[in-house]
Amino acid sequence: MQDEAVDSSDSMNVPDIVLQSSSPKLSQKQDYVFHGGRRHVRPYYFEFIAHVNKRWTGKTIVDLFADEFKGRPRDYYVGAVKSGRIKVDGETVPASYIVKSSQKITHFLHRHEPPVMTDDVEILLKEPDVVTVCKPASIPVHPCGQYRKNTVVGILDAEHDLGPLFPIHRLDRLVSGLLIIARTAAKADFFRQQIEGGLVKKRYIAKVIGVFPEDEKVVDANINYNGSEGRSTAEDASSSGDDKKVKGKPACTKFTRIDTNGTHSLVLCEPVTGRTHQIRVHLQYTGHPIANDPLYLTQHVDDLETKIAKRIDAGERKLVSPEDYMYSSEDFSIDPMCTNCPKLIPQGYEEHDEALWLHCVRYSGTGWEYECPYFPYIAIFLDKKL
Repeated sequence: MQDEAVDSSDSMNVPDIVLQSSSPKLSQKQDYVFHGGRRHVRPYYFEFIAHVNKRWTGKTIVDLFADEFKGRPRDYYVGAVKSGRIKVDGETVPASYIVKSSQKITHFLHRHEPPVMTDDVEILLKEPDVVTVCKPASIPVHPCGQYRKNTVVGILDAEHDLGPLFPIHRLDRLVSGLLIIARTAAKADFFRQQIEGGLVKKRYIAKVIGVFPEDEKVVDANINYNGSEGRSTAEDASSSGDDKKVKGKPACTKFTRIDTNGTHSLVLCEPVTGRTHQIRVHLQYTGHPIANDPLYLTQHVDDLETKIAKRIDAGERKLVSPEDYMYSSEDFSIDPMCTNCPKLIPQGYEEHDEALWLHCVRYSGTGWEYECPYFPYIAIFLDKKL
């Protein structure tokens, strides 16, 4: 990323501040630190930009941040406003300043990203207008939430100088497998039209609890996503009474058992629609949730399964606790106002990530088809004795 120098002031007490500005180059190889089996990002300065919406209007600038962005204490926001790290329409304002509709608010901060697993983002196919990769679990597809450089798009930019990129479909962060990325806006639009037209067929494999039915099973159940909880629920429209309104959006998934050992089953999943967590919640709906899914394991599952869903396989990943990481001045500089420093990992990060046993293997449409190897993922599922 091309860096934009920003004048530092005595009130910030931080010399040589460098802002990571918007640029076609998202990441560089030197942005990453590898430690304890994880890929970390060196903390960097970043400026968030927002405009005052209806809900924010009439609040003081400090109340706005304290109410809407609870990841930092109120005292931090008071200090950030006084020091000019938080500005309104480019101007420093008092902590009691009341914001007005549509005003531009900027927040300049020392940004720490959560770590991800160190698995490589393997390029499967590279064409002039398309690149396909095998996405490892734990890595988001594109910048979102706390993640920016620690994303598939960011890593491809840093390690393969690929950018700008246009992901044409999304995989949940903990899901692995095929990811198709357009390299031009025109190609992205080509894929978008086929997806919106229902012309794209998708295949995933999942390891689920119990003996899944031998015959193909089709689940037609609406998906209702709750953003505040970060999870979906399923409701069968045909089973609702005439006076009951069915929540959510129509969704359909086809399931076919590949194998079973009497305790777990390997299942082929073919979603007809593309709702949030559709495969995961439809498998839960069948009574056979993904065997290590912390969100959708049903209540009757033995406590051991829940523990499996939350643990790290030490022999497989050999990960260490974030507390084992010792700060090194060679890795990054301490910002005295930062609420995360001197730790590398941001506060509130859930330290244990495990690959969800759900893997995308194929996408196909009119005139095209892309695949991701089933192995070693089926082998991993089998090695865990299904």
